[in-house]
This record gives sequence, structure tokens and C-alpha cells, in this order.
Amino acid sequence: MAVIFLYCDYQTQKDQSAVNMIGGLIRQAALRAPRIPSEIKSAFDESKQEGGDGLQLPDMVKLFVQVIGSIEVVYLCVDAVDEMLPQHRLEFLRALRQIVQEAPNVRLFLTGRPYIRAELDKHLTKRAYDIHIVADQRDITRYLSRKMDDDDDQDPGLMTEDLKNDIMKTMLEKASEM
Repeated sequence: MAVIFLYCDYQTQKDQSAVNMIGGLIRQAALRAPRIPSEIKSAFDESKQEGGDGLQLPDMVKLFVQVIGSIEVVYLCVDAVDEMLPQHRLEFLRALRQIVQEAPNVRLFLTGRPYIRAELDKHLTKRAYDIHIVADQRDITRYLSRKMDDDDDQDPGLMTEDLKNDIMKTMLEKASEM
């Protein structure tokens, strides 16, 4: 069994192309092996001999499927899919669809905000469970209070009570919109 994961980060969206993301999956799968599988080395060597910039997405997907072929079950977890740029996300979801179709040993777990659900449904199989997670208002209140108290301890007078109340109100409203 293997658990392979990716985290999509808003701050590095430009670097999160489908090729880079699938490359990250290949890297993790290869690290599980006692040595780098020969398929990976020969594929990269061939792509460089042909004068190219490296492997293209279809080749990367095929390579990933080959590398995980000997693993009984692969749990592929991708967190915050909604943080990818839309054009990268489209390519990535298509690549994931191909992986799931070609590798029956893959179990896919994705997280993202509700607004991308239709996009996920369009590009991935309909055999999915949708778990809606809502932030607990009490947890948010406790966390924000603690953080603002810490800030106040470091720099007393930094925030007025009105500012603290405005921050709390705004954050709770925003959390309830998600």
C-alpha cells in the first residue's frame, strides 16, 4: 500500500502545473521503491536525448501508472484542489481521470471548496462521496481570541476592543459563507 499526496498552495499557483504535479506523484512513488525504477530513468534520459525540455503530460501519466503498477493499493490524496489556477486544474483533473481509468489500484481523495464540485464531477467519475465540512463557530472564536490576546501581549494597545470585535464578526461571517 502507498499513500501519495499533494498540497495545492495558493501562494505557489504558477508552479502547480499538471506536469509538475504529476511529476511530484512520480517522485513520491519512486521513493517508495528500493531503487529508482528503470522506467523513470530511461524515460527522462530519452526525453533529453531528443532535445526536448523534458517529459510531456501524457508521458508523465503513463510513467506514473507504470511505477505504481506493482503496488496493491495507492491512496492518492490531493488537498485544496481549488487553489490551483483554473487552466492547470483542468489539465490536472484530466490527468487524474486517466490515472484512475488506467490504474484500478488507485483510490482518489480530493479536498476543495464547494464551488469546484461541478468541475470535479465533469472530469472525474461519479462514484464519489461528498462530505461537507463546516467550521465550528466556537472553534473559530476561541482561536481568534487566543491569537488576538497573543498579539495584545506582544504589543499592548495594538488593537482596540472595537477592532477586535470587528475582526471577530468579519471572520465568523466569512467562515459561514464557505
